[in-house]
Amino acid sequence: MNMELEALEAKIEQILELVQQTRAENEVLKNRIAAAEAERLDLRQKITTARQRLESMMDQLPEES
Repeated sequence: MNMELEALEAKIEQILELVQQTRAENEVLKNRIAAAEAERLDLRQKITTARQRLESMMDQLPEES
């Protein structure tokens, strides 16, 4: 009986360690997602700005006859 309880205790400790490890990995992934989303928004803004500048430059070109 005592050995069974010790084995159960060891398994519970392993599960707790896995839960802690999973939570830590989850936090890292959340941070990476947040950084990727921020970068995506920045790049989207840069693309919009570049498109607007290009359209403005094209408007200034003389029309072909």
